[in-house]
Amino acid sequence: MAISSVGFACRSYLPVRNRTLQHHCLRKIRFNAVAAAAAANETVDEPDGFAKVGDRQDKVADATRDREWKQLSSKDHGISSSMIDKPTRQVLNGLKSKGHDVYLVGGCVRDLILKRTPRDFDILTSAELREVVRTFSRCEIVGRRFPICHVHVSDDDIVEVSSFSTSAQNSSRNMRSELRESTGSDGDEDCIRLNNCLQRDFTINGLMFDPYAKVVYDYLGGIEDIRKAKVRTVIHAGTSFQQDCARILRAIRVAARLGFRISKETAHFIKHLSFLVQRLDKGRILMEMNYMLAYGSAEASLRLLWKFGILEIILPIQAAYLARSGFKRRDKRTNMLLSLFANLDKLLAPDRPCHSSLWIAILAFHKALSDQPRSPLVVAAFSLAVHNGGDILEAAKITKKITRPHDSSFFELVQEPEKKENIKFQTLLDEVMDLDASVKDALNQMTDGYYISKAMAAYPQAPFSDMVFIPLQLYLRAGRIFECVKEERRMGVEAKQGSKIEYAALYSGDVPETRHVFARVVFDTVFPLNLSQEL
Repeated sequence: MAISSVGFACRSYLPVRNRTLQHHCLRKIRFNAVAAAAAANETVDEPDGFAKVGDRQDKVADATRDREWKQLSSKDHGISSSMIDKPTRQVLNGLKSKGHDVYLVGGCVRDLILKRTPRDFDILTSAELREVVRTFSRCEIVGRRFPICHVHVSDDDIVEVSSFSTSAQNSSRNMRSELRESTGSDGDEDCIRLNNCLQRDFTINGLMFDPYAKVVYDYLGGIEDIRKAKVRTVIHAGTSFQQDCARILRAIRVAARLGFRISKETAHFIKHLSFLVQRLDKGRILMEMNYMLAYGSAEASLRLLWKFGILEIILPIQAAYLARSGFKRRDKRTNMLLSLFANLDKLLAPDRPCHSSLWIAILAFHKALSDQPRSPLVVAAFSLAVHNGGDILEAAKITKKITRPHDSSFFELVQEPEKKENIKFQTLLDEVMDLDASVKDALNQMTDGYYISKAMAAYPQAPFSDMVFIPLQLYLRAGRIFECVKEERRMGVEAKQGSKIEYAALYSGDVPETRHVFARVVFDTVFPLNLSQEL
């Protein structure tokens, strides 16, 4: 993920502790020159790890212990170099060996403190981007407004690197001017780090970790907010969201993934500025929604999007479903839509995501079922047919052997009028094909602005939205999941072999793998293992 480089616009909104830090930055603060020189001259002793600083780092800690900002031992917070993946370590070592300062920044530091697997690692360096390009053989600068480097460690591994110089150019001009006037430069190392942290979205993402000095820098109270399980903007939430309205969706995503609460001020402005989301580029909305739904926190994300009135802007069809079913904004109950994504979450994680076509297929499947409820046997046969590559005859035979009870609490599932052993084979096949046609029709509707605007009619108090953020290519990929369902199995359609999920294939959108997980999610939702026989 690229480093956020949006400068703060109104210092009067900064917390008191940050104004105090800024005051200190405006005075020339000299670091221990010996320790600084030692850190700059470190060499890489271990190919898989980092060179050790030695006892001199303890002297720096003693000298700065009484400062108002925090320089914390990474060891005390359980962070070690072994927790950083090898491609990231290679890039860190490559930059450090050239004499550049390097830090891990943002959400990866937060996740390391929480003992979670980071989705990715972001590197911040004192090197200019041109110097980063010269350091690595396969590296290019990407982005115009906020340029960063993509370092290709291998064909599959890309590490993103940003520069202090880039973030400084995008910071507040007033801050840079005051630093120059007061110190004769752009500030000492603490001021430079602080200036970068002030451009972050949330305090828990405003941490820096020096893996060589074994120090975590916390200028914004991020570790305290981690301890309190709180998502809070670095600057005043109203200003923050108007500067970058994508932060509204990121707040939802971070809170959902970590199970954190959102601070009162931040929550207030998420709700009252939710309409700003409509200004985002559709590609950005798709990216943020994919982060929410494809990485193991989809159910919590949908609940928060609904709670703050954002779901009706981005996914109005699903919001209309929740409204029709009497689902309250703070409802703790569940329903079939949320249960489908809860079962998807059980199979995914930040380091084991799925392709976006899978969650789009689940949304389309549920819409078809909510529009026209079906027999659990029809749903089972359909999901099995998707799983085995479209062999409906085989799927129907397996379905008749199912003894597990279905979840009768979902209105989308209707009780069969007769015992399953008396249901005619052809009748079951016809209903499966009808469901297949309904799912494909639902997928069409989800990418039709006119139809989506009709769904918004249920929300006269909400901002008008006919938003379609699913591009044609992704719509076609989702459609491929269901195109195998035919009364006669098509030649050349391969079914998934084995029950183990191949996550690399799932992430890349491999169709048999995606079909396998789709069928598994649907089947586990309709026929849950832990369902009481009394339902």
